[in-house]
Amino acid sequence: MQPDLDTHRARRASLLKTLGEGVLILSTAPEAHRSRDTHYPYRFDSHFYYLSAFPEPEAVLVLIAGRKPKQILFCREKNEEREIWDGFRHGPKAAKEVFGFDAAYPIGEIDKRLPKLLENQPRLAYAFGADPAWDARVMGWINAVRGKVRSGVTAPAHLSDAHALIDAMRLFKDAHEIDLMQRAADLSAEAHRSVLRLCQPGMGEWEIEAELLRVFRAGGCQAPAYTPIVAGGKNACVLHYVGNNQRLNDGDLLLIDAAGEYHGYAADITRTFPVNGRFSAAQKDVYEIVLAAQYAAIDAVRPGENFIAPHEAALRVLTQGMADLKLLSGEVDGLIESEAWKPFYMHKTSHWLGLDVHDAGDYKTKGAWRDLQPGMALTVEPGLYIRPAANVPEALWNIGIRIEDDVVVTEAGCRVLSAAAPKTVAEIEAGMRHEG
Repeated sequence: MQPDLDTHRARRASLLKTLGEGVLILSTAPEAHRSRDTHYPYRFDSHFYYLSAFPEPEAVLVLIAGRKPKQILFCREKNEEREIWDGFRHGPKAAKEVFGFDAAYPIGEIDKRLPKLLENQPRLAYAFGADPAWDARVMGWINAVRGKVRSGVTAPAHLSDAHALIDAMRLFKDAHEIDLMQRAADLSAEAHRSVLRLCQPGMGEWEIEAELLRVFRAGGCQAPAYTPIVAGGKNACVLHYVGNNQRLNDGDLLLIDAAGEYHGYAADITRTFPVNGRFSAAQKDVYEIVLAAQYAAIDAVRPGENFIAPHEAALRVLTQGMADLKLLSGEVDGLIESEAWKPFYMHKTSHWLGLDVHDAGDYKTKGAWRDLQPGMALTVEPGLYIRPAANVPEALWNIGIRIEDDVVVTEAGCRVLSAAAPKTVAEIEAGMRHEG
């Protein structure tokens, strides 16, 4: 599924209307060196790609708003010698035609052309503070315009954050974005089903990671959406464990937080299951609490609720469960108010999801949690992480469980994109017996 270029053009046109007057400048991400003359796999800047659909490095988008709006791209020139070594480049002429820009110029001309484009513009929107080198470059262009003041030329007097303008757009996913996110979730769920069938005691966490990555790429994901977490036993109690270098022991749980990225859009799925295919009584007790908390949280994802409502719903179920497990003692309301639950559940239940796995958009407006509205996409990921301690029943030691799904707010409630990944006890145990 390729980018919908008409959608990207429409986004630029919409942003021009929001800008009203002035210029917006947005650069893509630079290539990153891995060692000496090797690079990390290239990944574009999400804000830049959201507006341009242009996938190459060394590119800058310039939008000019006003009575004569204009959409301009600066990019690398065609270079047959470099293309032999590094691959295809569109070049300005093809980029203009393919991606629907009004004009496109070689990136080497940007320092010459930008000051002229900024002349007599009232406003400049730019991602100030994101890259010190670019900050200095942009200020150099502004100062070049200021240097013409005696000629009656004015420089932008009002500066604003380009990312904030785009974030407000990215918070709401259109139908094409949701289709891409659904594909990312489907491929990621397939990977989780595959490792469910594969897993057995004695395997290495790295072998599970390798299978996840294989399925992602075989299905068409360009990359994992983030570094996979494959955490067996006590490693599951480390929230961002990425060592993935230990053996899987009989009787332990395995927590996998891993998903693919499809044409820039991320999935984010976590599942937890027993290495040997059967939950112990204690593991099942904890698992059922986390699963019930997730169901309660998903039920709270609907228009009319605010962003924190799923967390509050999950937290109530988790806290009652902690009391039932003898991890906490007291009334649920008091335990929640005193944050007695924090040693066992130390993160929020959701974050925005989209082009970035922790996607753009404010969580609060004017100090209040943002209301959920159709088109917003978020994760729902409660968990419990029980480390050995004097006041913790030994049967619960080193049990770490998280269950995470991707959901989109709809008019009627929400749609779970990652539903194809098994998560009930019965589904997991059947899957590990190769029955599903």
